[in-house]
Amino acid sequence: MESTKCNEPSPLGKMIVVASIAAGIQFGWALQLSLLTPYVQLLGVPHMWASFIWLCGPISGLVVQPIAGYYSDRCTSRFGRRRPFIFFGSLAVAIAVFLIGFAADLGYSFGDDLTKKTRPRAVAIFVIGFWILDVANNMLQGPCRAFLGDLSAGDYKKIRVGNALFSFFMAVGNVLGYAAGSYSGLHKIFPFTQTKACDVFCANLKTCFFFSIFLLLVLAVIALVVVHDAPINPRDHNVVDEEETASSSCFGRLICGAFKELKKPMWMLMLVTAINWIAWFPYFLFDTDWMGREVYGGDAGDAAYGAGVRAGSLGLMINAVVLGFMSLAIEPLGKMLGGVKRLWATVNFILAIGMAMTVVISKQAEHERHVGLHVAGSPSEAVKAGALAFFGVLGIPLAITFSVPFALASIYSSATGAGQGLSLGVLNLAIVIPQMIVSALSGPWDNLFGGGNLPAFVVGAVAAVVSAIMAIVLLPTPKAEDEAKASTVATGSFH
Repeated sequence: MESTKCNEPSPLGKMIVVASIAAGIQFGWALQLSLLTPYVQLLGVPHMWASFIWLCGPISGLVVQPIAGYYSDRCTSRFGRRRPFIFFGSLAVAIAVFLIGFAADLGYSFGDDLTKKTRPRAVAIFVIGFWILDVANNMLQGPCRAFLGDLSAGDYKKIRVGNALFSFFMAVGNVLGYAAGSYSGLHKIFPFTQTKACDVFCANLKTCFFFSIFLLLVLAVIALVVVHDAPINPRDHNVVDEEETASSSCFGRLICGAFKELKKPMWMLMLVTAINWIAWFPYFLFDTDWMGREVYGGDAGDAAYGAGVRAGSLGLMINAVVLGFMSLAIEPLGKMLGGVKRLWATVNFILAIGMAMTVVISKQAEHERHVGLHVAGSPSEAVKAGALAFFGVLGIPLAITFSVPFALASIYSSATGAGQGLSLGVLNLAIVIPQMIVSALSGPWDNLFGGGNLPAFVVGAVAAVVSAIMAIVLLPTPKAEDEAKASTVATGSFH
């Protein structure tokens, strides 16, 4: 497909315009992570079943991103290869946000009884919107990254700059999304959002999503209008397709071939990565729910729970800031500890300690409410500080998790002669499959021990320790020259 690329790399300004779409995408992801688990419980979905809804993320990441990437490479539209996917992905996000934000109102208009705990019509509309949103976001992310690659025109420096810009705007979107979710009065900007079926928390969620879709659409429209996307030459497209058909008759056969080419170091890396993400996903799934339920002592829908969720969003914003700064320190820290492998193992112990501390923080908050020192919704300053510190400290291992496994995949592939793109693509399976397992099992597991979030966090702490030990024992120690070759590998993302 080289014929579709520009002969010269595009100006930096155009790459910034395309990369900025990541801020709009990540704004929506941040809102999902901080507000949607509490929201779905507000609609009456029991805590035990809430995690099943999150199966959409890893499933769409597993299926949609590869398909979108595959067909965006081969799109023969006169508008270009990437722009049609960005346009329709943004449109799908807008539809999904409408369904999610107005699920309670639509469910009520279709006959939901507000006196009952569960609103089945609202839940159905929410789930449809949630799945559309995850699919649309995955449809956007892959072609946006590929568009940056097209604009780089094979210039290695430009490729690094494009990936760095994309990661920067992802961090910007995270901070904006978590900040919006932590502010309780945002709904006052649009008073119509609060209705009989939609309380203050629901109205705030609506308003947050209004800002999210506005930001995404503005950034996407600017990119679509300003940045040219060279259409593919149908004649070249047919030649490439014929070559690919001759070498492989189906997409599935390519995947099977990918696994056959993996060497032992990559298999070990995938195993350690899978265990590590079993440690991480309870945090991503239940962080704000933990703040509302265990730390602030509320139940879904009451004021104490809402205050906890907002505090959790503030914690996630702190987490995102720490993550951003830590991303700049990965290379020097790796050198200080004797390599990225040891760095990853070290921070996994930090992750384990952090996950275990949720038990201490929760029990202290519960004790204060039990003896009457503090009421639900108003934990002590020490408990608040401990909870926010938990979010901040986890920004350290999270920055490493979003970078080092991908760097190791690049290192091992370079050392064994395997393709880096192949190795990085297969590594994603070691992330999404554990997410599906945790989504399916964490709700029933928590329910087995009383319905709270702590059992899943304890499993996460154990998995973090196991992954740290496995990293030290199983992973080959990369040579210094191999690390240098892969030091600029693009960072990954769990969704």
